[in-house]
Amino acid sequence: MCNPQTYISGYKRLKHNLYIISTSTVFVAQVTARIKVNKNHYEILVDLDEALKVRAGKGNVSQALVTPNIFHDMKKGLHAGKAGLIESFGTDDVYQIAQKIIVSGEVQKNQEYRDAERDIKIKQIVNLLLKNSIDQNGRPYTEERLKRALEEAHVTIDNRAPEQQLTDIISKLQAVIPIKVETKRIKLNIPARYTGQIYSILKDFKESEEWLANGNLQAILNIPAGMQLDFYDRLNAIAHGAIMSEEIKDKK
Repeated sequence: MCNPQTYISGYKRLKHNLYIISTSTVFVAQVTARIKVNKNHYEILVDLDEALKVRAGKGNVSQALVTPNIFHDMKKGLHAGKAGLIESFGTDDVYQIAQKIIVSGEVQKNQEYRDAERDIKIKQIVNLLLKNSIDQNGRPYTEERLKRALEEAHVTIDNRAPEQQLTDIISKLQAVIPIKVETKRIKLNIPARYTGQIYSILKDFKESEEWLANGNLQAILNIPAGMQLDFYDRLNAIAHGAIMSEEIKDKK
């Protein structure tokens, strides 16, 4: 559901304090947020953009909530009673409850939002492929060809970071185009005090690992060449240059 709201977008001053005012209409997506507590189902009507900001810890719940009502079933107009709200949430304050529903429950996303989200993910994947992939002759692909190949290979893009999906996507694309990723093979020696923070960064590129007697982690990684600088930046943000790295050259 979209709710039209009109805003003053500009004005021009004329003589005698007269103004020409221009307005614009913005369509605000209104969706359902829901949660299940103690086997009871609760729903609220929210502004999608503001609700997503609240989930990220940046929004205002009073602006996110379209109507100050808590429902068991919004379509049927079944309101939640005060006693049930207190039992389930420990309060009957609408805005405190709305905060819990938005943050801990499910906020529905309309089709327009999902389409926009998918377009952003496709663009991120294509940009990653442009930086890292080549054809059988060592030449880069164009953006248009990569987009077409993603469609031809019926590639499904999920919610993981683009870097975490790269290997799977390349494997699927190889069914329709001769594509490969140029990688660098590196060895890292990570001091013990940083391994907990850094281990999750390594997992998508790790070929092998060895835990040394002093607690340090030694790992062999295969990093796409176009991602190498960004990868080192992430490591240095945590370890501040304390990690020893060495590029492993292929023996000829």
